Amino acid sequence: MKLSDLSFNRNSHVLVTGGAGFIGSNLCDWLVGNGNKVTCLDNLATGKKSNIEHLLDHEKFTFIEGDIRELEICHKAVSGVDFVLHQAALGSVPRSLNDPITSNEVNVSGFLNMLVASRDAEVKRFVYAASSSTYGDSKKLPKVEDEIGKPLSPYAITKYVNELYAEIFSKTYNLETIGLRYFNVFGRRQDPNGAYAAVIPKFVMQLINHESPVINGDGTYSRDFTYIDNVVQMNILAIKSKNKEAVNKVYNVAFGERTTLNELVSSLKKHLSVYDPKIADTEVNYGPVRPGDVPHSLASVERAKSLLDYQPEYGIDEGLKNAIAWYYENLK
Repeated sequence: MKLSDLSFNRNSHVLVTGGAGFIGSNLCDWLVGNGNKVTCLDNLATGKKSNIEHLLDHEKFTFIEGDIRELEICHKAVSGVDFVLHQAALGSVPRSLNDPITSNEVNVSGFLNMLVASRDAEVKRFVYAASSSTYGDSKKLPKVEDEIGKPLSPYAITKYVNELYAEIFSKTYNLETIGLRYFNVFGRRQDPNGAYAAVIPKFVMQLINHESPVINGDGTYSRDFTYIDNVVQMNILAIKSKNKEAVNKVYNVAFGERTTLNELVSSLKKHLSVYDPKIADTEVNYGPVRPGDVPHSLASVERAKSLLDYQPEYGIDEGLKNAIAWYYENLK
């Protein structure tokens, strides 16, 4: 399914928290482009105003610079809103290991503030970014929503607590919620810089600069890498679904195939060599496994297909091709 094939109730008012971030800004783009009123809430801690610069003067777009850790700000942001797409969080397993307190404050206390504000404003539906890290030490592949293991990091704990809180608010306050467990999302606007940069943009920029990427472990760890347009599709399906069986559940958001880190680097070299043939000869270095890393990740997307009509359009190869083209055009 292409994003252009999706229809949604035009003139709905949607709040996107973390809307200046990687995923959030892509959601803002789609919603505004399809006639919806959008409020973007972001404290710009990890988001960038440049991601939404082109939207700031749009009549249907409102930017609020604020922090979800402040309940008053959350109440302000949800005023008059029909739907909430809650993307705001402090991501990264290593970040949470280095600073578990701040991760908890943002990802748990901030999340609870947004639930309370959404309940009080009587929003129609609260869709939130969950995480594949919730599967923890479960070795079963593919990952199925109702079978999880024990968390392996503070970040994973915070995202699982989100699911528990959402379930309680659904049952206790009749707030419709849908959780989306993202699996290694990548694509345009994903920041390649910083200590906690995701692996794909980090490797892309290293290879562009003829630097050797460092793979943690022997390269056999695998991930279900998911292109941004699949994630945007899933968020829109989640807020527009009329299927009562689909709400108050969590869903895997992925493509449904896994790629090892060694395979990933090979694919990156192939696509990048189109722009610079020297990249094909760049060597790869190997380092120690990172604490908290899950060895393998592969999602079942059957629940999403069945209940939300999710049809992921982009596999890893086409997604990488599109992402690399964006990096070359915008960041080189």
